[in-house]
Amino acid sequence: MQDAEHSPTGPIARHPRLAELSLALGGFGIGTSEFVIMGLMNPIAEDLAVSVPQVGYAISSYALGVVVGAPLISSLAARVPRRMLLIGLMLIFAVGNLASSLAPSFATFVGLRFLAGLPHGAYFGVAALVAAGAVPITERARAVARVMMGLTVAILIGAPLGTWLGNILGWQVAFAAVGAIALLTAVMIRLYVPRQPHDPHASPARELTALLKQRVLFTLGVACIGFGGMFAIFSYVMPTLIEQAGLSETWAPFVLAIFGVGTIIGTLVGARLADRHLMRSIPAILVWCAVIQGLFYFAANHPLWGLLFVCLTGTSMALGPALQTRLMDVAEDAQTMAASLNHAAFNMANALGAWLAGLAIQWGFAWSSTGLVGTGLALGGLAVFSLGLWLERRSQATLQPAG
Repeated sequence: MQDAEHSPTGPIARHPRLAELSLALGGFGIGTSEFVIMGLMNPIAEDLAVSVPQVGYAISSYALGVVVGAPLISSLAARVPRRMLLIGLMLIFAVGNLASSLAPSFATFVGLRFLAGLPHGAYFGVAALVAAGAVPITERARAVARVMMGLTVAILIGAPLGTWLGNILGWQVAFAAVGAIALLTAVMIRLYVPRQPHDPHASPARELTALLKQRVLFTLGVACIGFGGMFAIFSYVMPTLIEQAGLSETWAPFVLAIFGVGTIIGTLVGARLADRHLMRSIPAILVWCAVIQGLFYFAANHPLWGLLFVCLTGTSMALGPALQTRLMDVAEDAQTMAASLNHAAFNMANALGAWLAGLAIQWGFAWSSTGLVGTGLALGGLAVFSLGLWLERRSQATLQPAG
C-alpha cells in the first residue's frame, strides 16, 4: 500500500476512514470480548462446573492480562513497525478467543482469558498512535476517538448481541465470533492502514522511560482515579435500578444499550473539546463527571430519571480521547509505552471503582451510593490533574531565566 502524503507525525492514509474503520473493528472485538462474559456467566458456570462467582476469576484474569501485557509488549516490541505490530496483536487476540471457545476446563479457560487480555492495552495504544499519525495534527483527538468508538459500539451492540447469541447457541459461539472479528481486523489493517517504518532508535529501555516521566505518571493517575467513578456505577447498575427504581431484570439489555449510547456521545464530544483546547477539556470533563455521577444517587430512585443518568454516566467516556492525546504530548520518545499504559490504567480504574462501590454497599449504604463514590473518584482525578499541572508550571518557571 502506498501512502499519499505525510503529516508531521507520520504517513497520512490514502483512505483514512477505512484505516480508522479497520482499527476500530479491532476495538469492537476487544470490547465485545471484555464485556460479553458478564452476560454469559451462568452458562459458562454450568458448562465448566463452577459457581457463578468463580467465573469472575476469568474476568479478573483478562484484566490482569491487560495490565501485564501493556508495558511488556510495548517495551519488547519497541522496534517492530506499528502496522506489523497491530496485525500480530490481533492474531494473538484471535488465538486467545478461539482457544477460549474450545477450553476443556475452567482452569484452562481462565488461563486463555489471560492470554486474550495481553494484547488489549498495546493494541489500543498503538492504534491510537497510528490513527493520530494518519491525519493532520489538528484532528488527532477526533481520530483517536473514532478508533475508540469500536470499544463504545461494543458496549452498545457487541456485548448485548454476543450475550444473546451465547445464551441461544452456547457461550462458545460468542468467543469464536470475537476470534473471527480479530482475524478480519488483521486483514483490514494490512489492506488499509499505512505502513509506518520502525524507529531505529527505539529500545525497551527508552520505552520504559515513560514510567519515569512526571507528566506521564500524573496523566495515568488521572485515568486510574478519575475514570473509576464510571465503573463504580456501571458495575452495580442493574441491582441498583432493580432495588431502587423497580425495574425488572428483563431491562438489562436496554440499560446496557442506554449506557452504550452515552459512551458514544461522550467519546465524540470529548474528542472535539480536546482538539479545541486539551488542557481545559480534561478538568471540565472531570467536573462534569463529578456532577452527573453524584446526581445518579438521587435519580436512581425513579425509572426514567435513572435511565437518563445511566446514559449521562456513559458520557464520562469523554475523558478517554483527551487523556490519550495528552499522553502523546508528554511521552516524548516513549510514545508506545505511554499510550498502551493508558488502557492498563483504564482497567485499573475499572477494578478500583467496582471495589470501592462494593465496599459502600457492603457497609450498608444505598445501592445508589455508587454515584457518590463516583463523585469522589472524579474529584480525586481532578486533584491529581491539578497537582500535576501545578508541578509542571513550577518546574517550567524555575527553568526560565530571571529578568
